[in-house]
Amino acid sequence: MYFDAHSDLWSDVTRRRLLGETDVLRRHHLPRLRQGGVEGSIFVIWIEAPYRTDYAARTRQFMECIRAEAAECDEIRIVRSSEEMRRARQDGKIYIFIGLEGLAAMGDDVGKLDWYYDFGARHAMLTWNEVNALGAGAMSGSRDGLTEAGKETVKRLQAKGMLLDVSHLNEAGFWDAAKLAVRPFIASHSNCKALCDVPRNLTDEQLRAIRDAGGVVGLNAYRGFVDTDPEKQTVRRFAEHAAHMIDVMGIDHVGCGFDFVDFLQGEDQGTAVLGDCTGISGLFSLFEEMGMSPQEREKIARGNFLRVIAETVD
Repeated sequence: MYFDAHSDLWSDVTRRRLLGETDVLRRHHLPRLRQGGVEGSIFVIWIEAPYRTDYAARTRQFMECIRAEAAECDEIRIVRSSEEMRRARQDGKIYIFIGLEGLAAMGDDVGKLDWYYDFGARHAMLTWNEVNALGAGAMSGSRDGLTEAGKETVKRLQAKGMLLDVSHLNEAGFWDAAKLAVRPFIASHSNCKALCDVPRNLTDEQLRAIRDAGGVVGLNAYRGFVDTDPEKQTVRRFAEHAAHMIDVMGIDHVGCGFDFVDFLQGEDQGTAVLGDCTGISGLFSLFEEMGMSPQEREKIARGNFLRVIAETVD
């Protein structure tokens, strides 16, 4: 069974519900998640390009649709702590942490983090790829670090027992966050810059910083983060990212954050080297061929992320 630390499924839920559909997860997604062995995930609120003129209004739409979907679907359970996660697993539910792929809706008002927390969010990235009032995303081209509001947000996130995620920060912002962190933090969906030199991937120095903080990096199946050469965008090359992370950080700091987007408008299954979540087992078969023990594969599949959640999410 697998824990996927990054999923955009709330985007599809919100789009379909606003068009009048109901019970979206059960009708469109849960059979495939169960077939793929995904027992739990972080589903993020991510604001799409057409709605970035008013991040807060679009976030409220997400929240309304998430509440309605969770009330309808008894096969999932929104969880807010490691204990709630444990009980959901025991009850056979797919457990979901609500995450935030960027906090632009806050502006520079750090107190608005409570709005997200009270809704049930227990995970956050400060930015997506944009520059906002807290910091700059990895794809923004900015070399600026976190703003003062961004630094205060890092402190407040961890004090409130939310999981700090640095996947989308630029490098300067990453190092600001790493210096401020007093609890483990994660990069939920990033790969290795040593194997694929793109802004969204992490240097070995960054990988070691996450290791030293007790955190985890989630392997990202997006082709453009696996290799810059389309001919090398393969599952085997993807597995090499895991092997490199293990060499640099050790087996206790590698997890899954697949970032499947086959269900988003304008995307297809070819975007991810695994296709969709039903292809996860193929990656782990490669891990077995590479000589990983069952215990090592279990750590990557779910154990490492569940440990960090238990240590950080109050």
